[in-house]
Amino acid sequence: MPSAFSASRSNLFRQIPFVSNGASAASPSDADLGDLPVWKLEDLYPSRDSTEFVNDLSRAMEMALAFETRWKGRLSDAAARTGDEGLGAAIAAYEALDDLVGRIGSFAGLTYYSDTASPANGKFFGDVQAKLTDLSAHLLFFPLELNRIDDSQIDACLKADERAAHYAPWLLDLRKDKPFQLDDRLEQLFLEKSMTSAGAFNRLFDETMADLRFDLDGEKLPLERTLNLLQEPDEETRRKAAAALSKTFGENLRVFTLITNTLAKDKEIGDRWRGFEDIADSRHLANRVEREVVDALAAAVREAYPRLSHRYYAMKAKWLGMEQMNFWDRNAPLPESPNALIPWNEAKETVLAAYGRFAPEMAAIAGRFFDEGWIDAPARAGKAPGAFAHPTVPSAHPYVLVNYLGKPRDVMTLAHELGHGVHQVLAGEQGALMCQTPLTLAETASVFGEMLTFRALLERTTDRRERKAMLAQKVEDMINTVVRQIAFYDFERKVHTARREGELTAEQIGELWLSVQSESLGPAIRISEGYETWWTYIPHFIHSPFYVYAYAFGDCLVNSLYAVYQNAESGFQQKYFDLLKAGGTKHHSELLAPFGLDATDPAFWSKGLSMIEGLIDELAALDQV
Repeated sequence: MPSAFSASRSNLFRQIPFVSNGASAASPSDADLGDLPVWKLEDLYPSRDSTEFVNDLSRAMEMALAFETRWKGRLSDAAARTGDEGLGAAIAAYEALDDLVGRIGSFAGLTYYSDTASPANGKFFGDVQAKLTDLSAHLLFFPLELNRIDDSQIDACLKADERAAHYAPWLLDLRKDKPFQLDDRLEQLFLEKSMTSAGAFNRLFDETMADLRFDLDGEKLPLERTLNLLQEPDEETRRKAAAALSKTFGENLRVFTLITNTLAKDKEIGDRWRGFEDIADSRHLANRVEREVVDALAAAVREAYPRLSHRYYAMKAKWLGMEQMNFWDRNAPLPESPNALIPWNEAKETVLAAYGRFAPEMAAIAGRFFDEGWIDAPARAGKAPGAFAHPTVPSAHPYVLVNYLGKPRDVMTLAHELGHGVHQVLAGEQGALMCQTPLTLAETASVFGEMLTFRALLERTTDRRERKAMLAQKVEDMINTVVRQIAFYDFERKVHTARREGELTAEQIGELWLSVQSESLGPAIRISEGYETWWTYIPHFIHSPFYVYAYAFGDCLVNSLYAVYQNAESGFQQKYFDLLKAGGTKHHSELLAPFGLDATDPAFWSKGLSMIEGLIDELAALDQV
């Protein structure tokens, strides 16, 4: 049982590349944005030194040792019994311990990501992770030993033991890992070494990124604030920001190249020992999605590049009065785009109104995040960049981190993360072992929340120029979520494949990066010197290899799902809530069947991509008016 925080955060950490939630050039003050909330981690523990936290950390180790003593080597016998000596009782005890460990790990992780630049926070996080890893070594036997029990015995147990039957989805899902399971001592070695291998380089990446500063006319800005300048109306401001980003990334290429090479090799070693055939198969297994489904998605998106990104960026270059845009102009606002900052309360009301229009229950759950201190909104030095929703554990509640600076995209990010939050609250009913949703479906609620918010705003917009700006922004977000993420997936595949032949230089990685960027962005974007280093700051490549296709999966899925919603007479909302409440208890095929959708059908992806193409068509029509 590795740290619950490390697993959950990597699943739901969100950062749209090149569309960050940083500050503008003017760096809006709290007075401009209103009262920005800071999360209340006291709901987990009063403080790192509190009696409650110290006692729980000690109690967790005692419980792990007692659990190991009672159940190790006895699970086959337990599968033949019921009651307190049965397998159901063992799983229930394991789940209770998982919830406790998850609460401890979540508190340490959220404290750290509140300020990654704090040495005290770094030490606290590292110390807690080390203790939880030591604790997990005593629990590692449990899933391994369960998977050595014969299938027929498990089937008989599920029929005879009512408590075990409750965990049937978890037990059956766990057995999908069986072909890639090593012997107990090797699994323990992998677990214990994770702190000094992948875990250590993940932390090095996070702390390096937090310390980076970018020179803008003598002002030293952190990453978030600098990235945000790429959304400024002034072309010279965007150019200077891009130059500052390229310069600092270039100055730190050595450390990022080392991190990338090390983690790619570490993954290759693990995959080889476990017997995975393809470099992304371990991610597909974790996502409970078939390789063929992902391959079909990626192929459909690549085939659509000319109709989507290439076509849109050509249109945008014309709107900006350019024959060809520079890479730093890609997310520039249109002349029609409003420049006014959106105060926090307005963002809150916008999202909750859109959610409430779909289903009052959805707005009520999202409202708790605002009312009960579950959101951390200010952009401050040392805070983790981007945005994420962390589920913590079912006995507590989720938390959302955003870096809110009043941009329209910040409102969409808030809607996205609250979609995750609502999903996590509803799935929490499944308990600690069955609440976590595979990445591919975890993005469903978040992207659906964005879509609800966008559609609500669009419907109340009557001005043609404002509608054009809104549509363009949505198309750009969809391109970032679908086209860009599949390009990122292709980049990762190239890097991990090439790494198997030996260490890669920074120049080689940069060449691979530029190859996929040129293909996906198209001829309307001029890729010039400096851009070859921009692979360095994408956190998904570090924290969750091959995570990125989940965004494209989720966006296309939601596009299809939203089309069903628009045409449904009644009952859609209940089916949708049933999907969210299922957590990790059902395969994507079971969850989508009530909506008449099938991700294994190649036409499914075409349907999702056609919605993006339709929005581009609408923009083209507005251009003719």
